[in-house]
Amino acid sequence: MSTPNPLKTPSFLQQLQWVADPVRYMEKAAQKYPDIFTSHVVGFGNKLVFVNHPQAVQEILTNDRKQFFAAGKENKLLQPLVGNYSTFMLDGDRHRKRRQLVMPSFHGDRMRNYGDLIRQITKKVWSQLPTDQPFITRNATQEISLQVILQTVFGVWEGERSQQLKKQLLLITNLFRSPLSSSFLFFSSLQKDLGAWSPWGKFIRDRQQLDQLIYAEISERRQQNDENRIDILSLLMSAQDETGNSMTDQELRDELMTLLLAGYETTAIAMAWALYWIHKKPEVREKLLQELDTLGDSPDPMSISRLPYLTAVCNETLRIYPVVMLTFPRIVQEPVELLGHSLDTGTIVVGSMYLIHQREDLYPEPKQFRPERFLERQFSPYEFIPFGGGVRRCVGEALALFEMKLVLATILSRYQLALADDQPEVPRRRGVTLAPGRGVNMVITGKRSPCSSESLSRGKSPLNVATN
Repeated sequence: MSTPNPLKTPSFLQQLQWVADPVRYMEKAAQKYPDIFTSHVVGFGNKLVFVNHPQAVQEILTNDRKQFFAAGKENKLLQPLVGNYSTFMLDGDRHRKRRQLVMPSFHGDRMRNYGDLIRQITKKVWSQLPTDQPFITRNATQEISLQVILQTVFGVWEGERSQQLKKQLLLITNLFRSPLSSSFLFFSSLQKDLGAWSPWGKFIRDRQQLDQLIYAEISERRQQNDENRIDILSLLMSAQDETGNSMTDQELRDELMTLLLAGYETTAIAMAWALYWIHKKPEVREKLLQELDTLGDSPDPMSISRLPYLTAVCNETLRIYPVVMLTFPRIVQEPVELLGHSLDTGTIVVGSMYLIHQREDLYPEPKQFRPERFLERQFSPYEFIPFGGGVRRCVGEALALFEMKLVLATILSRYQLALADDQPEVPRRRGVTLAPGRGVNMVITGKRSPCSSESLSRGKSPLNVATN
């Protein structure tokens, strides 16, 4: 099988490089082959074609049924975490029907209902942090995101089961907190249960305990049958497909695991990155505070979510280091030509979200954090692609962005923060995500009141400042 621009490094070394330092691996390959190359990375069969050109990625993601099929089996890397009945693992009509069940939970009035909840949780978590003492920002944003996802997905926030769910989720995600421990997801040969003392054995037992909690919650809900509950679990339990069938306990468990793991860890990382960049760039923080102060003391959550510069800051955060680096893989269904290269049936292709976001022709000086670029230009869904695209586009995108904006606005409006040191944050693999390697060390230096920005008193518009 011929493949475009194969990398010459021995396969095993490529696999190690991909797990240990994915950013350097991709950037080095793109220096030689800017648009498309073939790799030997672990977790995706023998060969994987990386596509880094927006128009080509659009062709891949919009021709799912005909030429590029989004097969659930190619997401086997995630199977130990989410199970066989997760949206990630389904394909075709089963995948489409499952998305139809889940999507309503992340749109419309439900988003408005989540707004006050997100702000309340943020205030509570941040009020418990020390003043004038360093703390790891990612831990704080994890706590916020975890409470939000438990409340929105399970409808549980306080009580013993909620605390147990939090504990088990943290145990599982922290197992893969470094490139070394993440290797257990990528190398199936390492997935051996050698007892509770072994890494994979510990993961299996932690997962079993989490499963017990989830199944207990499902069983309790089935007995209660409370039609007034609006959390996602209740909605999924009441939903039926066109034949009148409801989801089984196993299907519910796997979908809940998908929402919990994909919805909390990724958002927490993105918020930590945002706080890092906002305080790394004083001019960004000043412009953002000016904009936030225009809303007064008690802004409406929907008004916050529509702020242009805040939106630009969130977009630039997701551009410079997208939390998820690749689109879900597609399998070539019939011989096809892409960027002048012939792809045979069975070839596995992915879009590299990271490399697209680093293209000089789209984003001049791509290593620079510059939110203004999103005010100066409208990017297509295949030029700015932090949530994937096509039939596999993230179902929780709206909630993730909404939460990110509200959390940032709540923190920045109430607290004065500073980075604890001058050490730069570098991206590091954390499971399948790209997280700040040191977790972003920050200090609360004081509190602030809304409308305290000096520039506001001078009558300057934050949008004018932002686009000058």
